Amino acid sequence: MPSTAPCCPPPQVIAVDALDEQAANAQLAKLAKALGHPARVAILRLLLSRETCVCGEIVDELPLAQSTVSQHLKQLKQAGLIRGEVDGPRVCYCVDEGVLDLLRALIDSLR
Repeated sequence: MPSTAPCCPPPQVIAVDALDEQAANAQLAKLAKALGHPARVAILRLLLSRETCVCGEIVDELPLAQSTVSQHLKQLKQAGLIRGEVDGPRVCYCVDEGVLDLLRALIDSLR
């Protein structure tokens, strides 16, 4: 059953124009590394498909152990792609749309 937890705070706004080339390269590499495992991509897709934050049901949706999902969530959170909000005894996860927009812009800037 999906969580009814409130959505995460507003997304971060980071303009690619504000980054010099070296910083943009480092940021793109950080985000690409976070997406470098199919399970993390699956988690991101799952979070994007939900209208509310997702708590414990991530483990129910993926064929992975709780500890493995937790490790992948940690890596996505460290990269800034997702946010985790404490909701009582649980953590509610959602995608930071601003960082996802930054990723799109960084990829577009490769041209």
